[in-house]
Amino acid sequence: MNDQTTLSADEQAEIDRAAKIAEQNDRFRKTWGADVSVPGQIIVTRAVASLSAGAQVQIMRAVQTFDTFTEDNDPYGDHTFGAFEAIEAGETVKLFWKIDLYDTEYTFGSAAPEDTATTRRVLTVMQRHEY
Repeated sequence: MNDQTTLSADEQAEIDRAAKIAEQNDRFRKTWGADVSVPGQIIVTRAVASLSAGAQVQIMRAVQTFDTFTEDNDPYGDHTFGAFEAIEAGETVKLFWKIDLYDTEYTFGSAAPEDTATTRRVLTVMQRHEY
C-alpha cells in the first residue's frame, strides 16, 4: 500500500512559500531584528515594557530561542506565533509573540510576504491578557 499523497503544483507552491516565510521569520526573530536582510521592527506592549530588566532579558532570549512549533500554534507553517513564560519577582508571566507582515510603509498587509524587498515584519511581544 502506498501512503504517499500527491500534492498539486499549487499545494506544493504554498508549502514552499510558507517554508520560505518561516525561514525569514526565524532569522528576524532569532536576531531580534538585527539581520538587515529581513527588515522590520520589534514592539513590546506597555505591560511587557513595565517588567524588570531581568524579565526583559528572559523574554528576549525566550523569543529568540523559541522552537516549539506545532500544528496548534503554527497551522500555516510560517512561524508567526509563539507562547511562552517568564519569571517576574517569583511569579510566572504568560506571554505571546507574533509576527505580522506589512508592506514597506507598514500600512497594509504585504502582497508578497515571501519577498523581503516588499515586506516589513513587526514582531510584537505581549502578555497573554493583552491579546
